[in-house]
Amino acid sequence: MASLIIYTLQSCPTCVRAKRDLDADGIAYEERKIDENGAYYDEACELGFSVPIIVRDGKVEVGWKGESG
Repeated sequence: MASLIIYTLQSCPTCVRAKRDLDADGIAYEERKIDENGAYYDEACELGFSVPIIVRDGKVEVGWKGESG
């Protein structure tokens, strides 16, 4: 299991950039698409109000490099 979880929306350009950057850096992650899974949506709502939401080592980061979706 990846140590990084990223909550995304398919229509979110910032989410696409975040995943592209993580892939380029060789960082493994578990993607949770909140528009395809109600349970993931509920989890994301408890963590933040904008995607991407990144959970790594118990820390939550909303947005990517100063952007949010």
